[in-house]
Amino acid sequence: MTGLPRIPERWRRPDAALWYAPLALLILAASFLPGFRNNGTELGGLPNRPFDALAVVAIALQCLPLAGRRRWPVICFAAVSLGFALDQLRGYHTLAGTALPIALISVASFVEHHRRTTAIAISAAYIPLAVALHRLGPGDPPSEFVTFYLAVALAWGVGVWLRNTRAVEAERRRRVAEETRTAERTRIARELHDVVTHHVTAMVVQAEAARYLTAAPDRLDQSLTAVTDTGRRAITDLRHLLDLLNPDHSTQAAPPPVGGLLTLVEQTRRAGQPVEFTEEGAPAELSGSADLVAYRVVQESLTNALKYAHGSATSVRVRHCEREITVEVSTDRSSSKAAPTGGSGRGLAGLRERVDVLGGDFSAGRQPDGGFTVRVRIPAGSPS
Repeated sequence: MTGLPRIPERWRRPDAALWYAPLALLILAASFLPGFRNNGTELGGLPNRPFDALAVVAIALQCLPLAGRRRWPVICFAAVSLGFALDQLRGYHTLAGTALPIALISVASFVEHHRRTTAIAISAAYIPLAVALHRLGPGDPPSEFVTFYLAVALAWGVGVWLRNTRAVEAERRRRVAEETRTAERTRIARELHDVVTHHVTAMVVQAEAARYLTAAPDRLDQSLTAVTDTGRRAITDLRHLLDLLNPDHSTQAAPPPVGGLLTLVEQTRRAGQPVEFTEEGAPAELSGSADLVAYRVVQESLTNALKYAHGSATSVRVRHCEREITVEVSTDRSSSKAAPTGGSGRGLAGLRERVDVLGGDFSAGRQPDGGFTVRVRIPAGSPS
């Protein structure tokens, strides 16, 4: 039973002889049918000759090499051309002559190197055949040989078109694959930025505060405990993020942790940031990526509040509706002149990209009183 899946896999291989062998056998069998004898390609006007042993050789040379036209296109065309020349010079005019344009298409389509030299060699080889047929035949006008050459050149053009089409498709697939990899790297970098920046910022602020609590052991213990808890949450989040690199991991974005917004607020409060938190409504059952984006908006906004307005009053308002989620995070006048949009540029810019992908609205900027406000509207039910 283990060998059964290999059969369709072999048929899907572009270089498998199974694709071409039936065509070769079909033309070979049809060439011997009484209705098709002496009714094939006729070049030069030589009288028809009954089939003999050489006719069998000519038919075999034209048909059987087609089975290897993908892997050995030049050798295949050489054998088919030899059979075709024998077919025409002897006056068999078999149906197998139709294999010539097929083999020529293969040459134009699959030959990788010296393609121009190959085309010139094929054209040069046609001249002595045309001269020999003109002398042996009743003297057909040269226009007949020119017409045949143009028809064969058309087959070459078809092969070139197939080759170019394959190249364009391969380039398109390469470009799509590269864009997909870039988008995935950007998504992972954005997640990594959100997770690491938030937790590390909280740990740094908590550790800095612990330096001034040496005279108060109880408060020092609480501060160090908060640092430890933040570090553990950072490790957990990083493990979830690294799971994205697992090939077996689902491409769907992981939902935010249960009670994640309240946990973010409590963590920020322990870092010394006064935060007022208000949440209205309940998350929809099928909110898609909206909940995760709302979580990241709050996370990034609180991180910026810790970095640029530490100690300033901050408010977080989240409202869950049936069709959308609105988030507003406001911080009073910053104690630092640095703009929250500084740093790596992945913070608020990354949030804007997330919201735009879901068709929402994003705004962030300073208020007249010097504070900073982030407002977001995210349609619920958007796909991940």
